[in-house]
Amino acid sequence: MKCIRVLGVALALGVSALSTASAQTEKLGAATIYLAPKSGDKLPPTAPLRTEAMLKLAAPTNQWYSTLIFNPKPEALFAHPLTVKPTTAGLELALPVKQVVPTEFRENEIHYPHRDPLLISPMAFEPGAAKLARASDWAVDISMDRGADQMQVTAAHGSPYAHITLSRGDVRIKLPSAGERFANDADARVLAFRIGGKSYALFGPTGVRWEQVSPTEWVGHLPAGKGYLSAAALPDASLASLQLLTRHAYAFLQDTRVDWRFDPVTSKVETTFTAKTRVMEGPDNGPLLGLYPHQWFKNASVADKLGPAYDSIRGKIRLLAASQFKIERTYNGVLPHWPGIKEGPGASEINDLLKSDLRKRRTLIPAQANKDDWRVSAYWQGKGLTRATQLAAVAEQQGDLAARDQLLDLVKERIEWWFGGTGRSYFHNNKGLGTVVTYPDEFFAVEEMNDHHFHYGYWIRAAAELTLRDPAWGAKDKWGGMVDLLVADIATPQRGRSDFPFLRPFDPYSGFSMASGVGLYDFGNGQESTSEAINAWASLILWGEATGNRELRDLGIYLYTTESDAVSHYWFDIHGQVFPPEYKNVEASWVFGGRYAHKTWWTDEPRQTKGINLLPVTSFSTYLGRDPAYVKRNVDALKPETNNYNAIGKFPPNPPPKDIWQDVFAKYLALSDPAAALAQWDRFGSVEVGETRTHTLHWMLSLQEMGTPDFSVSADTTLYSVFKRPDGRKTYLAYNANNAPINVKFSDGKTLNVAPGALGRAQ
Repeated sequence: MKCIRVLGVALALGVSALSTASAQTEKLGAATIYLAPKSGDKLPPTAPLRTEAMLKLAAPTNQWYSTLIFNPKPEALFAHPLTVKPTTAGLELALPVKQVVPTEFRENEIHYPHRDPLLISPMAFEPGAAKLARASDWAVDISMDRGADQMQVTAAHGSPYAHITLSRGDVRIKLPSAGERFANDADARVLAFRIGGKSYALFGPTGVRWEQVSPTEWVGHLPAGKGYLSAAALPDASLASLQLLTRHAYAFLQDTRVDWRFDPVTSKVETTFTAKTRVMEGPDNGPLLGLYPHQWFKNASVADKLGPAYDSIRGKIRLLAASQFKIERTYNGVLPHWPGIKEGPGASEINDLLKSDLRKRRTLIPAQANKDDWRVSAYWQGKGLTRATQLAAVAEQQGDLAARDQLLDLVKERIEWWFGGTGRSYFHNNKGLGTVVTYPDEFFAVEEMNDHHFHYGYWIRAAAELTLRDPAWGAKDKWGGMVDLLVADIATPQRGRSDFPFLRPFDPYSGFSMASGVGLYDFGNGQESTSEAINAWASLILWGEATGNRELRDLGIYLYTTESDAVSHYWFDIHGQVFPPEYKNVEASWVFGGRYAHKTWWTDEPRQTKGINLLPVTSFSTYLGRDPAYVKRNVDALKPETNNYNAIGKFPPNPPPKDIWQDVFAKYLALSDPAAALAQWDRFGSVEVGETRTHTLHWMLSLQEMGTPDFSVSADTTLYSVFKRPDGRKTYLAYNANNAPINVKFSDGKTLNVAPGALGRAQ
């Protein structure tokens, strides 16, 4: 997702003026990093709406709550199942409900907007400007202090509560319409009511006195020294649900943490979610956590412990009374490349295409034509780097080492030119915000901190491909230091650092990344190109293997397996737990905190709408084939969607080719039916900017020869894949990034010896 709402928000975001000072630099091995932008280039935005303690840390951009730190009038936070919104009058709290929104393209979007909220306000003082006071892995503390008067709010993903503390005075509750109180004699601390089909409850301290001022206003008279309460939405209007929420309402969240562990022997990734609480009064009943579908679906460890559920934009959020739960997933491997096609007519065609693509190699990574050329940005250059390295890998596996070396030399030349920083294109380490940005800016990656994981994933992969073949090139005292800096920008695993935030774009509880850096949208933050996010996480795996960094390898495996699983739920709904019947499309292409839609930020055209969550289709993309029937259903939907779009007749001034990204769809279909994919592909048709005809054909012929991905088999190594033909024959692949031979054991008993720096194959 690239933000498009820019004009008019620059001042609100605190975007700094153009840099006119002489840019300072520092060396990272052979690379040069700029400590200030060059003259005429803009700085990243400031993030002033943080408490003094938070200002000492790197700003947590790209998160579900990032609107807080940039916007003096922040948008609603989609915590799920609740939405909360700090305002000058107090805290708005609501339980969103589904809205089906028809579009001009005869489709429906699904919205869960922040509407008809409760307003919770201190009576003794006016709230101050909202600031981020603390952020743990899926919870935030919001300060709404004014001088010595304090109002603090804690909100969290999955929590049915907002926890509120006041330094003095009573609290006012304003309802959006007249509410009906219920169960008012069960517990004097509790104020519960129904409003328009929704149920809410306020849980005050012992001694609180609730007074109704009008049909839409209540006052909670808080005892001296007990300035706290929880506000909650209930999953239903039953007494049992109210009693459940009452038991846990006084366990205020203090910290939330996600931990991951990869077991290379079993290829299992275990993720542990832990919440710590402070009991305000009464017994310690622990927290009440709401689990998303990707957390509870087929999770035997919580199956018999789940309570009532909330309807939400993410499907059913099911309550779990526990301070900790775990998820286990299988990592099914990635590979830098696949073997060559050495026999048959396909081999000849690949070799012919390789010669043609090699002749055009200088165009694979577009040269810096002029300062206004869109191709000079880090995104398009990164796509070109991947295009060239993927072609080099095909050349290598086809036995044309001279062609491989020419292509890799081109990649080195371009990366080193950028990393050297002597031209128009360069990297800037902004230590004030805690980020690395690139110039020239595109997609507001500098001005609004968008899409860093999309962009840098391509660069990290290309650097890993070079380092696998030339370890000295990737050493820290050469070019590896700069690559490590790009890794740190998008995937720092430590919390509380001043240079980079924890896992900048990744939301550990939602299970996927977010693209907008500053949070401009009234439907919350979100993401479009999940496939480019997953490409970034696989690139971390490859860079970790290439440099021997096991911690980074394990982090990449955690991110890759987690996000690919979340995408199967929230973008593709493969498991049937998320999309309502009113949503007619096979997939969502744009997912926000409170909305999903079948469009992109730049076009409604169906081919690009569908393809943005597929590209780049590389050896990292096997996860897309986990459900072959879904692949076919998704591709089959393209024709009627295109016909419908054409019938509307609302075309852009310069429409794309009618077969745009036809190579992307052919490769995607090959994960289900390689023969049909080959029949569909037009060798002379359009080529996606990050792809070549050679690699496209090699991909499809490889799957025709080896079969489609087999996810029933795992291995005790990092870089591997298993494929299965319709007749049951399997192909086992493993790559050895080490400097000694390895013996790979597959879970079905197959073994494979792989030499150093080689791709091994067995059947």
